[in-house]
Amino acid sequence: MLEIPVGELTAWLGRFLWPFFRISAFFMAMPVIGTQLVPMRVRLGLSIVVTLVVVPLLPVMPRVDGLSIAAYLLIGQQVLLGVVMAFALQLLFQIFIVAGQMISYQMGLGFASIADPVNGVSVAVLSQFYLMLTMLLFLSMNGHLVVIDVLVESFRVIPVSLTLFDVGMLWQIVAWGAWMFAGAVIIALPAVTALLVVNFAFGIMNRAAPQLNIFSLGFPFTMLFGLLIVFISLSGFLPQYQKIAEEGLVMMRQLIGMP
Repeated sequence: MLEIPVGELTAWLGRFLWPFFRISAFFMAMPVIGTQLVPMRVRLGLSIVVTLVVVPLLPVMPRVDGLSIAAYLLIGQQVLLGVVMAFALQLLFQIFIVAGQMISYQMGLGFASIADPVNGVSVAVLSQFYLMLTMLLFLSMNGHLVVIDVLVESFRVIPVSLTLFDVGMLWQIVAWGAWMFAGAVIIALPAVTALLVVNFAFGIMNRAAPQLNIFSLGFPFTMLFGLLIVFISLSGFLPQYQKIAEEGLVMMRQLIGMP
């Protein structure tokens, strides 16, 4: 009869389980894969497959009793690391959502909101369009493979251990909120400026000839002009996405201490 010592069995399970918690937490919270469009079973299966593939490449895992307090602390640490890395990636997609909302409010489409199946909330139509376009560019440029590579490398930079990781990374993510709003303003600035000039011109016309009631004509004209500006600005959407995506991935690498 084959007898397996309890210590060996715990080591085998720990070599798989400790990385699995970090990887699964990342996939549950990251954009595209971690959205409501992807079923929970698919995300769980993907986490198991990725864990099985990368386990032979990872450093030696610590031996911790599965029913001890140290094991629960280790699980919480790995889940927190996975969620923090996924949240840093979420900021990249939120830039385009915020930019779409800025343009929508300026052109009078702020009332036109639809249910976002990705995040489960109501967003402006233009924000949903930018989000779908960003997701397609992210997948077409193998962005999901890049972030998985960063996730695997994080086990070398921040190995699985009972030592506390740098809490400063949490404050670093908070500081990145300014980067998110700055990127959204850069994307929306041309359209918002053009629409501001149009509204300013209608205001001058209304003051010059109040009896014409220019503002009744200005609302549909501003909306059509805003759609035209969005259509023209799509030609420069790809360079903007490439620059912001590179900055976001670099910041994600810096978050875990990678060069």
